[in-house]
Amino acid sequence: MLEKWFAGRHDWAPVPLRLSLGVIFFAHGAQKVLGWFGGYGWSGTMQFFTQTLHIPAPVAVLVFLAEFLGGIALLVGGFTRWVALLLAGEMFVAALLIHLRNGFFLNWTNAPNAGHGIEYNVVLVGATLALVITGGGKFSLDNALKK
Repeated sequence: MLEKWFAGRHDWAPVPLRLSLGVIFFAHGAQKVLGWFGGYGWSGTMQFFTQTLHIPAPVAVLVFLAEFLGGIALLVGGFTRWVALLLAGEMFVAALLIHLRNGFFLNWTNAPNAGHGIEYNVVLVGATLALVITGGGKFSLDNALKK
């Protein structure tokens, strides 16, 4: 049973998707954890999550680590299906609890006091679920460990 979760396609098809998602999740996680790429770092983001979004601190920690470590895992193709499933769940919950109140579309004009809708979350959920189906593909840690 577990072998199926590590085995996957051995071709190139999932690789661009896995690497793209790895970069996206790592960058967003690094904003939260390290303050890179214009982020507020651990304490600033924790304050925003707990005080503005009213997300409990333990849940915020899970989100930070899921994105940061999950992004790294996707980049190397380690535990791809498990990580992709976790990130799909995170993005689904974020869509429902945070972004749905803002409608569907992203806030392209950066209108003040207007958040982003669920559009980006829909793409990320679909893309991560595709990796749940395919696995990491060629040149993934999962593929190397399976051999």
